Amino acid sequence: MTLSWTQIMRLGLVQMALGAIVVLTTSTLNRLMVVEFSLPALLPGLLVGLHYGIQLSRPRWGYTSDTGGNRTRWIIGGMVILAIGGFGAAFSVTLFAQSYALALVLSVLAYALIGIGVGASGTSLLALLATATAPRRRAAAATITWLMMIFGIALTAGLAGSFLDPYSPERLLSVVAVVVTAATLITILAIGRIESRVSAMKEEAPTPFLEGMRDIWGEPKTRNFTLFVFLSMNAYFMQELILEPYAGLVFNFTPGESTALSGAQNGGVFIGMLIVGIVATGLKIGQLRTWVIAGCLGSCAVLGLICMTGFAYTGLNFSYLVVALGVFNGMFAVAAIGSMMALASEGRHQREGTRMGLWGAAQAIAAGFGGLTGALLVDVMRKLTPDGPAFGTVFAFEALLFLAAALMAARVMETQKSPHTASLVPGE
Repeated sequence: MTLSWTQIMRLGLVQMALGAIVVLTTSTLNRLMVVEFSLPALLPGLLVGLHYGIQLSRPRWGYTSDTGGNRTRWIIGGMVILAIGGFGAAFSVTLFAQSYALALVLSVLAYALIGIGVGASGTSLLALLATATAPRRRAAAATITWLMMIFGIALTAGLAGSFLDPYSPERLLSVVAVVVTAATLITILAIGRIESRVSAMKEEAPTPFLEGMRDIWGEPKTRNFTLFVFLSMNAYFMQELILEPYAGLVFNFTPGESTALSGAQNGGVFIGMLIVGIVATGLKIGQLRTWVIAGCLGSCAVLGLICMTGFAYTGLNFSYLVVALGVFNGMFAVAAIGSMMALASEGRHQREGTRMGLWGAAQAIAAGFGGLTGALLVDVMRKLTPDGPAFGTVFAFEALLFLAAALMAARVMETQKSPHTASLVPGE
């Protein structure tokens, strides 16, 4: 048996729960550190970079899923670890006013737990999707689960933002406690008995991990797509740690307003993904390669406008620009995810989890490096220029990275000749 649409939706709930916790640690908490506690943007950049760095273990998690083992155990266990890390990160932020050293130590520990939790739960979940989903449903399954994750991120950011004002440490901890508890319960209820009802193929004679990784890296399609993921995700995540501080420092957004802004941005991502899903899958208009390029170029253009708001008054509505950025980010992301799920089953058989782990590791490295680079560049530029131009310069650099990603996608992604393969659901 393979996953039914209902079971795919249930796995999407797990992805939604995962995103709900992560969005608080990568948006709200870093804004509090930079604005409320006047800490350098490099600090949250290093902490988020730590949690992404630990996710270099993703290929190993994927390999474990390929060669057998209880994926459900790792999905639930990883979510519990993530929940503990998420609450610990929020608690650590509240301690910076009392003891910087203690808060820093606890923050490092908390973000390390976040990295372990995301790596274990997220990769095992993707491996289950890749190996237990019918080939004709794989890309659609990826689209559904990512849409649900973005919905969870947008919903959490929006609701959390409304409850965080007026800000107080007690209010922050209460909001985070509710989110992590709800996410854990949703995961346990949603994942229950799915794995036992589907048959995912397992290797009778597992290839050693390093040998398997060498085999996969030797596949030109896998290698080229890994490099594209790294470049594009650098561009995608460079604004992650600086957009909310920018809103607070330049546009005087409150913590609740900037958190809600993050929710609006992810709402835009959801809309962008939905557009591609409907137009490419339902109407069969455009190829995955085309949508990836369009998303990258659109993101480049919007970032150029956001850059302009930092240098002078433009009359442009900043919130609308952030939503537009989310829309184009979503278009690019869902098309890339559709390509990823299709490519995961190509090449040597029973390597879906390992390939997903490799691309997940490339994404994690790029996300950590991109976020850290953005934060570091902002700190450097703020010493040389006022806040607006400092942030604007970094946004301009990010726009150039999206342009480079579009050019790379045009070179490394194949043009599909069949009208059916142009959709997100090959064969349907």
